[in-house]
Amino acid sequence: MIEKIPTQTGTREQLMSDLKTVIHDAEAWLRNGGGINGEELKAKFETTLARAKEGVAHYQESVVEAAKATDEYVKENPWKSVGLGAAVGVVIGMLIARK
Repeated sequence: MIEKIPTQTGTREQLMSDLKTVIHDAEAWLRNGGGINGEELKAKFETTLARAKEGVAHYQESVVEAAKATDEYVKENPWKSVGLGAAVGVVIGMLIARK
């Protein structure tokens, strides 16, 4: 039996939020170059970047775990997997043909 992988709600959203913050901080840092708050802005940027890197690493681990679980399921249930793949293909084909 395949063990269900616990999903963390908001992981993707948090990662995207962190990346947007990194971009915003980078833009502000570039605008202020060597200004009065340059060191403070640099520290904030580095902290946000580190948090975004951690989020990417965690997200990557989740994707790898999901891929492993999918691989195990396909190996244990090859005909169900073929049937499911065919059904998804038919649905996608019908949606494309409608346009």
